[in-house]
Amino acid sequence: MNGLMHKTRVVGILGGMGPAAGADFARLFVQACADRMREQGIPVSDQAFPEHWLAQVPVPDRSAALASPGPGGHQPLDPMLQAMGKLAALGATTVAVACNTAHAWHGELQERFPQLEVLHVAREVARALAARGVAKVGLLATAGTYRAGLYDQALRQAGLQCHIPEPEERERLMQGIYQGVKVGNMALARECFVGVGEALARRHGLSTLVLGCTEIPLALGTVPEMEGLELVDPANLLARALARRAYAVVT
Repeated sequence: MNGLMHKTRVVGILGGMGPAAGADFARLFVQACADRMREQGIPVSDQAFPEHWLAQVPVPDRSAALASPGPGGHQPLDPMLQAMGKLAALGATTVAVACNTAHAWHGELQERFPQLEVLHVAREVARALAARGVAKVGLLATAGTYRAGLYDQALRQAGLQCHIPEPEERERLMQGIYQGVKVGNMALARECFVGVGEALARRHGLSTLVLGCTEIPLALGTVPEMEGLELVDPANLLARALARRAYAVVT
């Protein structure tokens, strides 16, 4: 076996949005690394996992910032840039941002740190779904993600139709995220997410839903009401993309 396959790149995770989602992303990344090792014929062991750093930093609310543009302490870019600087100083070569809405600032993050590759979650999702021949999806996300059009643009460029909930349904999703997952009320979160997801799928004849907020999959594990629908977790696809970068051959 080529010894180069055992060498890994240092990678980083920008989390804290919220902390539970960042911690869960780290879990997904470790799982993706184990899968990657098996694919490459590398024995799975503690020592074979790549060096990776999780920056869990307090970041102002992303949807609120997009709703109120302009300078001020409510903007998330500065703390995200500070965390990126720490990850760069630790030797990270690629960074994944464990928040969908935060990708509204992807361009600024990449521009300020050209030495790093900042992965883009919506592009990873669009690439994966297009490769599987998916034609149309429904998107469950935050108000900020809808407002920024993060998935609309990426999915459209990949040839997929993206359907979004009605305004009142979007408010229900935000309730599930903020009064549900973020405060630990998973019963409320599931009620909100299942109701909106089922209605969206029924209205547009969908079989695939993209869970475009890292908080949403935390409440939708195995949900009987959602059987028959494919629930795509962008965090999982992003974690796998980060693992691929970590195990790319180092020369």
